[in-house]
Amino acid sequence: MGWSSSSSSPAVLLLLCLLALVLIQAPSASALAANWGTRALHPLPGDVTVQLLKDNGFDKVKLFEADPAALKALGHSGIQVMLGLPNELLATVARDVAAAEQWVQHNVSHYVSDYGVDIRFVAVGNEPFLKSYKGQFEAATLPAVRNVQAALVKAGLARQVRVTVPLNADVYESLDGRPSSGDFRPDITTLMTSLVRFLLDSGGVLAINIYPFLSMDADANFPRDYAFFPAPGAPPSQASVQDGSVLYTNVFDANYDTLVAALDKHSLGNITVVVGEIGWPTDGDANANAAGAQKFNQGLFDRIVAGKGTPRRPQMPDVYVFALLDEDAKSVDPGNFERHWGVFNYDGSPKYALRLAGGKGIVPAKGVRYLSKQWCVLRPDASPTDPAIVGAVGYACQYADCTSLSPGSSCGGLDVRGNVSYAFNQFFQSASQQKGSCGFNNLSMVTTTDPSRGTCRFKIMIDTGRHDLTHQDDSGAARAAAAWGAVVAMLALLAIVAL
Repeated sequence: MGWSSSSSSPAVLLLLCLLALVLIQAPSASALAANWGTRALHPLPGDVTVQLLKDNGFDKVKLFEADPAALKALGHSGIQVMLGLPNELLATVARDVAAAEQWVQHNVSHYVSDYGVDIRFVAVGNEPFLKSYKGQFEAATLPAVRNVQAALVKAGLARQVRVTVPLNADVYESLDGRPSSGDFRPDITTLMTSLVRFLLDSGGVLAINIYPFLSMDADANFPRDYAFFPAPGAPPSQASVQDGSVLYTNVFDANYDTLVAALDKHSLGNITVVVGEIGWPTDGDANANAAGAQKFNQGLFDRIVAGKGTPRRPQMPDVYVFALLDEDAKSVDPGNFERHWGVFNYDGSPKYALRLAGGKGIVPAKGVRYLSKQWCVLRPDASPTDPAIVGAVGYACQYADCTSLSPGSSCGGLDVRGNVSYAFNQFFQSASQQKGSCGFNNLSMVTTTDPSRGTCRFKIMIDTGRHDLTHQDDSGAARAAAAWGAVVAMLALLAIVAL
């Protein structure tokens, strides 16, 4: 039955008006956002990944590069995109505004106009002022930002697409450990103030990457409980920092507010600050496990859903969780944990339970298709002490991801035979189970019995050519083919090298 205003009392109308006013004024919880990395030999298809994002309430995503398959899948999805311009392009874009215009045309305008991708930010570089880069990208970053902004203006996109620079938390510091003493690193203070001023004047935002895991993992004496968000009613960590009347009970709050203090110190406090990356890995290191990741990310998600910020910024900023999925082709220079930051496994299956708004749990990807249910293992009659084993495992792990065999990791407790079988299977799967990829000079065999043991999962890779939602487009197939190139070279080596 339709509602008739003529039959309602003035009291009811007043109540409805008050309710509407409350709903309008009530602060909304921060949206869920995630980093979608695409460095995988068998990537989860773009349309499946987009549906995974939508099914779990993520309406913002950050891409580190203009991956065609990912961008096309995001078209008309309702998901807002932060698109990365990689560090290796900074010098080129900084030198020539025409190069910036060309990049914007090919990677922003093209996907906005032709595919309906809702690109909201261009992230110029990724942690370009990182100490370990030794100043490599410092001179190019601000000119690149200026040129990208000019290119967006020329393309008529400056009102929709803004610029940012994702920075590592090492761009600021506090000499006495109190957030209120925060300031920029002395060697880049002038650069930071100039960059933030430009972002502020052009309507951009500042993105900061905060990693409590890395702080804890790098220091054996770091107080573990201080890396996590305290549970409601739990006593604060003994490492909590008293800063005037404020008690900082966890790394995130202290770190974020150290940046805010630095900005305020230079009269730049009006800049919007988003968290570009934050998360906890689940493998590849003794400190990286599902229990720790569940504890950290549940505390983080609770804060995001509640909209609870920090003492200096009470409203929670946009937070891009790192990461959506594991990536088995990422560099492991920072550590073997680099390939295991995903909230979801490589195939979109949840690693652990997480509660979202209203107590809703995260759900797995739909429509994923896998390669055949078969694995490559060490032959039962092959000796694990065979002199050829070392070389075979070395080759396998050079071209496939064996980081789960690291001490303290999910497969770190396997015996020698298990270690060899795991390495063989990783190569076999990375090679799409191609004929000859389980050769290893007759040391191995294909089995249909799952060799997984305890916490160690022997994976079967995604069939990137088949899945239920739609057929993979040509760009996705090309990307999978490119990733496969290195493995083809490995197969050729195995054919001619006596192990």
